[in-house]
Amino acid sequence: MRALLAFDKFKDSLSALAACEAAACALRAQHPDWELDLCPLTDGGEGFAEILAPAARGTLHRLGVTGPRGGEVEALFGLVPARQIPAAARTLLALPALPANAPVAVVELAQASGLALLPAEARDPWQTTTFGTGQLMLHAVRQLGAQAVVLGVGGSATNDLGLGALAALGLEFCDQAGVRISPPLPAAWSRLGRISGNIPRPFPSLRIACDVDNPLLGRRGAAAVYGPQKGLRATDLRRLEHESARVALMLGAHSGQPDTLMDTAGAGAAGGTAYGLLCAAGAQLVPGSALVAAWLDLDARLAAAEVVLTGEGRFDASSLTGKGPGAVIHRARRLGKPVHVFAGAADAAAAKNFPALHVITPAGTPEAAALREAAVNLGRAVRAAFA
Repeated sequence: MRALLAFDKFKDSLSALAACEAAACALRAQHPDWELDLCPLTDGGEGFAEILAPAARGTLHRLGVTGPRGGEVEALFGLVPARQIPAAARTLLALPALPANAPVAVVELAQASGLALLPAEARDPWQTTTFGTGQLMLHAVRQLGAQAVVLGVGGSATNDLGLGALAALGLEFCDQAGVRISPPLPAAWSRLGRISGNIPRPFPSLRIACDVDNPLLGRRGAAAVYGPQKGLRATDLRRLEHESARVALMLGAHSGQPDTLMDTAGAGAAGGTAYGLLCAAGAQLVPGSALVAAWLDLDARLAAAEVVLTGEGRFDASSLTGKGPGAVIHRARRLGKPVHVFAGAADAAAAKNFPALHVITPAGTPEAAALREAAVNLGRAVRAAFA
């Protein structure tokens, strides 16, 4: 039997790779003759660099950079020779012609500017910055010779429109008196009076892997939709929207971009980081889940499998919207492959409509214990499903 193990992360508990390994350990103990193909998933957030770079036989690097609220964090990123990126992924990236050995950086915003880096009490979009993400990109380009950058923007702690990253790349943000604001935190935007400088040219092609279609502002914008999970108080939404609009207009004017760029589907990704990089760094958006599937050669691996195991921390209606396990389920069903889904929790509708769904957490388990024991519970559930 050949089994494909394609798990996403179990948030705050297991990385995608750890989930795959826990399931594999259980299957090996019970079915030592099975052939297992481990294919950890990522949606552009946690695991983006750690999964994609090794999958293309690239290298992983670590760098001390500024964290989302200052201080230093050790962030990981990848380098992959252009010729080793699978052809289907290269097509989606639509990069200009590169030498075969040209390094392509795989950068993950969550490594430097991610929500998971902050405890709940420290989450505040007025005080968080993407400066460290810019440092990662700049280091990959200047020090390691990257000729293109692929940036995954999921899991951000920020709503700074990418100004922090742009500051690291070369833009300057000053008050009316010319005093530099560094980093340009949203809390300081009321003092922002001038934007100067440019990203040094030529800067390599920048592609943002992104599945959200939110514009920058409005009811479906970055602050309204994602601000609350980053610590934004409801009473502050209007003020942050106002400041965001003013700063976005300033950045657009400085970069020679039309105001309508704010309405671009996906401009609101990562607290507007996508907007800032589209505006001032010439970035282009690419569909994240499609890129990951192509990069990991998911369709071929599904075709070769006789059974598929997937899952994530919580399985609900949103899980079937085409990202992560949802993409695996849809693709596997088209190929007629049996799919088993394992989740820490699931809503009633999902459980009713998906018979092969296994909730791994024993009833009545406190959340802290469920998170702590996820690997054990996943292994137990896999053994029970394939007894």
